[in-house]
Amino acid sequence: MIFGYLDPGSGSMLLQVVIGGAAGIAVAAKALKQKYQLRRGKLPLPDGEEPAESIEDTPLPSES
Repeated sequence: MIFGYLDPGSGSMLLQVVIGGAAGIAVAAKALKQKYQLRRGKLPLPDGEEPAESIEDTPLPSES
């Protein structure tokens, strides 16, 4: 027989690992979702800008 013992510190560490893993998965899923939407053109452009027809139509930022 194997008798195992988890003290409160070990239990707390395991709980932090589970919560941290869930938070990491949630952040990664959100980032992938935004990347996918940006590729598909479903995210709105800032300040109501219209998408350019091609790369050549995209204005360059003015140099200060």
